Amino acid sequence: MSQPSYTILRHRAVLTLAGPDVRGFLQGIVSNDVERVSTDRALWSAFLTPQGKFLYEFFLVERPGAEAIADGGETLFWLECEAERRADLLRRLKMYKLRAKVELSDAGDGLAVAALFGPGVPEALDLAAEQPGLARDLAGGVAFLDPRLGELGARALLPRDGADVALQAAGFAESGVEAYDGLRIGLGVPDGSRDLEVEKSLLLESGFDELNGLDWDKGCYMGQELTARTRYRGLTKKRLLPVSIDGPVPEPGTLIRCGEREAGVLRSTAAGWGLALLRLEYLAEDAAPLTAGPARLRVVKPDWARF
Repeated sequence: MSQPSYTILRHRAVLTLAGPDVRGFLQGIVSNDVERVSTDRALWSAFLTPQGKFLYEFFLVERPGAEAIADGGETLFWLECEAERRADLLRRLKMYKLRAKVELSDAGDGLAVAALFGPGVPEALDLAAEQPGLARDLAGGVAFLDPRLGELGARALLPRDGADVALQAAGFAESGVEAYDGLRIGLGVPDGSRDLEVEKSLLLESGFDELNGLDWDKGCYMGQELTARTRYRGLTKKRLLPVSIDGPVPEPGTLIRCGEREAGVLRSTAAGWGLALLRLEYLAEDAAPLTAGPARLRVVKPDWARF
């Protein structure tokens, strides 16, 4: 690619959270340190069950301006999440709001989510590449470097009308979502419930520690106790890892075998790559080849992974 690319992620959507208690409300229920979110810094986080199992992952960024001052100086956050599950996320957030002064709403179709990737993304956005999550205003919305991994490029949350024009004016060429998914999966980065099993997956199995999705020093949050216990007792037995696929691409959910034994399960796939949740015991060099149906899989450990 000679210039950076963009693709509109139609499976992602935006919720808005406004009010004087937004930051404190989120701080008690999500895995990352919400105190670090600002108008020039986005972060990635998760919302867990009380037992520490995955429910939702999302990006958070603060928005400035008159629209954030509905009643005398409230904070306004944009929360980027899975589109098909946003109503359920909104419902669960309202369950925990209690008396907090927070207004929760769905941005609807007014905002588009775009992935920006390829060479020169930070330069096209005039952002410092060494600062994950660094954000700036763009065309009535916001763009920020992906806080998970620099190789993923950036995200943009923009008014849907005019999003393509704004991104092309910034030097990005339109691309299909398959190209972005191939990049993401090859790097081993999960995308919501496509790769994480709701009420079953653990953050430490899924790379949230290395991908800046949780904070060990922020204090209590929903599911924090089990997450910390898993870390300190070394209880992680499985990992979500990229695999190259040799042969016909299996359907997501296909069982992966090591010889005759079940070794894991395949999640999302794109461009000859897949994400697979695999038992670590089957990653030894002398283990039998991994297969999923008629396809043979080869595990590629990401540079960022620590295990």
